[in-house]
Amino acid sequence: MTKIEKTDDQWRKLLSTEAYYVTRKKGTERPYSGKYDKHRATGIYHCICCNTPLFASDTKFDAGCGWPSYFQVLDPNLVREETDVGHGMVRTEVMCGVCDAHLGHVFPDGPAPTGLRYCINSVSLRFEPLKSAETDRSAP
Repeated sequence: MTKIEKTDDQWRKLLSTEAYYVTRKKGTERPYSGKYDKHRATGIYHCICCNTPLFASDTKFDAGCGWPSYFQVLDPNLVREETDVGHGMVRTEVMCGVCDAHLGHVFPDGPAPTGLRYCINSVSLRFEPLKSAETDRSAP
């Protein structure tokens, strides 16, 4: 895995104002405001900053928290976790392992099989739908 590093100015030019604030300054979008909160299409959610594939749609669930939630990452080597002691609480921050973008937080209150809830900001993601042949298991 090759680390992607850019200057603050390069990230600012590449991202929308909100995506920059969330991913590079560890911000949070308002609950229920993100485009992927109720999103149900089949595909893969990628990091908005570097296009690393992070979550599959079949691990997404409605946690009722206002942010898209997943019970598992695609590849644990592509995400990084750190202790976050901001806002008067202790949480586990989730970041892209390739570009260090802030994605959200992970909590131990998710469904089986992992018991985890990756609570992720929509603005930190880009969705790529699977082509119909990829979703049809009977296709050659």
